[in-house]
Amino acid sequence: MKLPQDLKYTKDHEWIQILGNIGIIGVTHYALEQLGDVVYLELPKVGTKFHAHASFGTIESTKTVSDLFLPADGEILEINQTVIDSPELLTKDAYNEGWLVKIKIQDLPKNLLTASEYENYLKVSH
Repeated sequence: MKLPQDLKYTKDHEWIQILGNIGIIGVTHYALEQLGDVVYLELPKVGTKFHAHASFGTIESTKTVSDLFLPADGEILEINQTVIDSPELLTKDAYNEGWLVKIKIQDLPKNLLTASEYENYLKVSH
């Protein structure tokens, strides 16, 4: 699968779309393939603040439970109730309808990866 070029990626397999001071965050298709069928998501309450790389929730699949890590410092503005109600949406459309949270970005780390850097990371590390 070709990665969307307009997103930034983390080595923890999350992505962020940056729209001014708003960030839309999700999980990469690669991570979802590794997890298998997603059966449950736990996401934070609106208004909660997190630092970059902090766990902001969990994703449970038929194989395991994994932490979700925020790619940037920010405050949760919105959660995607649709994927909480229908977690299978994540694997169907990881980069559009499968977003998890929207944040007000307070600080962006310098170590976010471009699509090509993330692809290279996957080749080298997995």
